[in-house]
Amino acid sequence: MSSRTSATRTTLRAAAAGTTIAILAVLVLAADQFTKYLALQNLPERQAVPVIGDFLQLYLTFNPGAAFSLGEGVTWVFTLVLAAAAIAIVALGITRVRTRAWAVVLGLLLGGILGNLTDRLLRAPGFLVGHVVDFIHTPWLWLWFPSAIYNVADMFIVTMMIAVAILVLIGLRFDGTREKDAARTATSTDAASSNADDDASTSADPHAQP
Repeated sequence: MSSRTSATRTTLRAAAAGTTIAILAVLVLAADQFTKYLALQNLPERQAVPVIGDFLQLYLTFNPGAAFSLGEGVTWVFTLVLAAAAIAIVALGITRVRTRAWAVVLGLLLGGILGNLTDRLLRAPGFLVGHVVDFIHTPWLWLWFPSAIYNVADMFIVTMMIAVAILVLIGLRFDGTREKDAARTATSTDAASSNADDDASTSADPHAQP
């Protein structure tokens, strides 16, 4: 099967890509907000609740910074960054994304972004500066680094950013083509054009050898 045929079979129509992104984003947003609701209703604030010993704990806290408690003190900046990222993903979904892999990754990433953005906009202490609800604590995960407390949205943001990096590294474009295939096609086109020019020059030269 040629790369051209393979790319055609794995690409999506604009409506399908947009729908995939929207559905996944809504599902992640719903899961994030529902788990935060459960945490607020059932967990004491700033008290560790062991689930599986030290492997998994629940610890309710409110984060004014970015994912994993980074950048406290400039909450509004992170709100604007989240909003810009969400808008960029929506724009890409509408105009450029035509492959299932990118649609899935961007949909899950958008859901995570919207989860924390919702907190920034709607939770105390106020609009644009709301604190994100964090409640998942896995001390073992951080090795010798200070452990962090996070939420479902953070999990999707971090894992999907890694997935974005992987898709970029393997050269998968938004339209489903690959960098190496595009380069091979360009090389073949240039070679064909050069041969055509040589044939034309030979035909036009009356003294050219047959």
